[in-house]
Amino acid sequence: MKLPFLQVDAFADRPFTGNPAAVMPLDEWLDDATLQVIAAENNLSETAFLIADTTGAANYELRWFTPTNEVVMCGHATLASGHAILSTEPQRDRVTFRTRKAGILEVGRDGASYTLSLPAWVPTPKALPEIVAALGVEGVVETLWHEHRYGLVILADEAAVRAVTPDFRKLAAQGDWLTIVSSRGTHDGTGTDIVSRAFAPGGGIDEDPVTGSAHAVLTPYWSAKFGRDTFTAYQASARGGHVGCRLAGDRVILSGTCVTVIEGSFLL
Repeated sequence: MKLPFLQVDAFADRPFTGNPAAVMPLDEWLDDATLQVIAAENNLSETAFLIADTTGAANYELRWFTPTNEVVMCGHATLASGHAILSTEPQRDRVTFRTRKAGILEVGRDGASYTLSLPAWVPTPKALPEIVAALGVEGVVETLWHEHRYGLVILADEAAVRAVTPDFRKLAAQGDWLTIVSSRGTHDGTGTDIVSRAFAPGGGIDEDPVTGSAHAVLTPYWSAKFGRDTFTAYQASARGGHVGCRLAGDRVILSGTCVTVIEGSFLL
């Protein structure tokens, strides 16, 4: 069986930056075990699988797999999927995806960039002593969490975010969590309002390069702190990536660009 395959760097303005995602359109769903081993073979933080949506609710049905498991929501692979479709169908201005646990997601054109609509996941204060210990950080400003297993640790400044060196074994022992560290940005450094990093060793990803779903949590938090709905963000991984963030009611609108780096076939 020959399956179409694209690898897209999402939230990237040039190749080898942002977060790489595999995008694999299918005629129909393969069994879950096969989808999982394909994602493991791709060995990227996410592989996005999509089929035409027959319910009429959206254009496509979309699922995402890390090398070890299926996830509730993935922003960068959704953006990559939207890019894969919109870059080959110039008559479209937007594309919608029906997902199993995150509702309807949408990618639209925004000049040479794209917008991505995700649910706003508002975090609430919660003590996270095991997470903080595994991160090895001091001077924590605040800790919060969201029920979809997102832990948010606010640090004093950008230098502290960049300096985090987690004990990934200890983080993984907490389970399949996404742990986010964030602070206000320094405009003489990244030139953005906030910076962040994200770790998910329990899901097979030590550090995720640029995480769309993390910004579904970060956007409502920082919008409240700034007292405004729009700001800029940078995820300070080794690859790095810029994300525009806007809170629109119960939705988060992210903006970013994509670059296709591989086109081919997956032989199954």
